[in-house]
Amino acid sequence: MISKRVKNIELSGIRKLFEMADERTINLGIGQPDFQPPEGAIEAYHEALRDGKNGYGSTYGIQELRTEIADEYSKYRPGISKDNVLINVGATQSFKIVMGSFLEEGEEVLYPEPGFVLYNSQIKLGGGEPVPYPIKQEHDFIPQLEDLEERRTSKTKAIIINSPSNPTGGIIPKKDVKNISAWAEEHDMMIFSDEVYEKMVYEREHVSFLEEYENVVMTNSFSKTFAMTGWRVGFIITQKNWIEELGKVNYYTIACPPTPTQYAVLHALKKETDFLNDMVDTFQKRRDVIVERLNEIPGFDCLKPEGAFYVFPSFDFDMSAEELTMKLLEHNVLATPGTAFGPSGEGHIRFSYANSTENINKAMDIVENLVNDLR
Repeated sequence: MISKRVKNIELSGIRKLFEMADERTINLGIGQPDFQPPEGAIEAYHEALRDGKNGYGSTYGIQELRTEIADEYSKYRPGISKDNVLINVGATQSFKIVMGSFLEEGEEVLYPEPGFVLYNSQIKLGGGEPVPYPIKQEHDFIPQLEDLEERRTSKTKAIIINSPSNPTGGIIPKKDVKNISAWAEEHDMMIFSDEVYEKMVYEREHVSFLEEYENVVMTNSFSKTFAMTGWRVGFIITQKNWIEELGKVNYYTIACPPTPTQYAVLHALKKETDFLNDMVDTFQKRRDVIVERLNEIPGFDCLKPEGAFYVFPSFDFDMSAEELTMKLLEHNVLATPGTAFGPSGEGHIRFSYANSTENINKAMDIVENLVNDLR
């Protein structure tokens, strides 16, 4: 018999839409870069395979990669070492073991809404109670302390923060990082910080919650950074004693992260900064195109995102977000309804600009024509 907590979890609405698209569809719904990984990383992958690095590795990840990550992220928290780093099979698995390791049955976790689809379900799978807090366009999609405090109870164990945000592209500025961290510390709460898109930033610098508070568990991934979504390598940075405990859960979940991919990622971290910079420059140019096009279409209001590769415009048409996305799909444009990221995403739609500028312009032409017909 399937457990109640699994039965209470719904399939992602994003995946349902993907199944309905075909080869004619312009895909602005996908949450992955439209790039191939760097050639050097691909060759490093092949080299690791040829060199026999195909067996079980450490449950915590290979030491060389953990050390390289620690060196990179000591800019946020000086003094961290490989013992602060745990390698995982992507950020999804990171969140799975974090929720299962820190939550007692019935403890509450605040999470952003609209927010990434896995938060609610991973909290439930960990035995916790998900409590959404709003991130609103009127506040530039930045969490407001009064909204957090209003939802805090004696059962609140932690808060999930996502900056840069999926689906909004919003970035939390340094002053708000400081304020939220101080609030969490005051109430002896943990912060689960999802910083997967930290390298996908434009005009503003990324600010990590690792800088401000000791009781932070930061999850990250190389999927977006080096266009390696299918390679499944992510990591956690937190206190050493917590890494030891999380490592036990890692063992009983995956035994160890895949060995050859870790060597490929290690190469990318050391050698492929130009690839990353070029990809981010491309995304920034596409962002400017799609934001301008959307704001020229009556009925849309689109903030310019400062990170990630999504826009999350609001609209004022007399239909639901799901109805609008279905209309677009009928015209061969795939987008994602805001409600896929929680009920408060109603009145919004997410477009990914991880597609060519040519396809973005074609899609916006279709959107513009559809809106004219609707009006």
